[in-house]
Amino acid sequence: MQYRDLGSTGLRVSVMSMGAASFASDSSEAGAEECVCATHCAIDQGINFFDVSPFYGETVCEERLGKALLGRRDEVFLATKCGRYGGVEFDFSAKRVARSTDESLARLNTDYLDLLQAHDIEFGDLDQIVEETLPAMRELQEAGKCRFIGITGYPLHVLRQVAERHQVDTILSYCRYNLLITDMDDVLTPFCRDRGIGLINASPLHMRLLTDTGAPDWHPAPEEVKQAGQRAAELCRAAGANISDVAMRFCLDHPYVATVLVGMSKQRHVERNLAAMQFQPDPELMAAVREALAPVQNVTWPYGWDEPGLE
Repeated sequence: MQYRDLGSTGLRVSVMSMGAASFASDSSEAGAEECVCATHCAIDQGINFFDVSPFYGETVCEERLGKALLGRRDEVFLATKCGRYGGVEFDFSAKRVARSTDESLARLNTDYLDLLQAHDIEFGDLDQIVEETLPAMRELQEAGKCRFIGITGYPLHVLRQVAERHQVDTILSYCRYNLLITDMDDVLTPFCRDRGIGLINASPLHMRLLTDTGAPDWHPAPEEVKQAGQRAAELCRAAGANISDVAMRFCLDHPYVATVLVGMSKQRHVERNLAAMQFQPDPELMAAVREALAPVQNVTWPYGWDEPGLE
């Protein structure tokens, strides 16, 4: 496993990290036990950064990750979020941030977080995020409940605008740097590098679009993007490769991103993704895949309350 600096935090995080958003996908007891096995496998193989949120599985994912980390908490850096609690339930008030953090600490069986993040800030009032939410998170940092604070979201300009107005330690961006899109490098990467902000790149497979099975029905990307993804997958199959491996390698090779956050809830997911770290695609195949995806490069979708003004 390789490790990189998470901005100026002093944390050395694994280049691949584990997202627990899917820990609630199997509600059975066997599903819960599989989450434990996956977590232990990841730690044993050197993954040391774990990300979750009370929003995921309506707190179930935090509970399951907390159980999985019993006895192993000191081997990992643990990140969770605040502000988003349901499909349309958002509360970025200082009071809710404080209560949410205490609730997360209890579910995660720990007395501190390595990273507390404001979740999907594009759904909040940005003035409130800057003037109330982030200061409240800094107070929690001063109280020893979290070591660092960050923000997460989809619209790049929103993330940058907030970070310009209030210092943050990390920014988590998803679906903005992978084989289908690289505009994170236009808006966010130079900014983070200049300010020493740790950059976390999530969804390297574009929320499962860059897989052999293709995008799930709920995926917000336009149909032409989904079709292009499948054409690229066919190219890879013809060359004896897997589009997911190619996509993962592309993201892992980013020169500044500290860690690539991948959703995993089963041990086989962990093993499969770790194997992808050893994959080195043929340059001609990579060029062919990039060419196949070129017509739909940097296509985004509106997300947030003020959709027309996001980008």
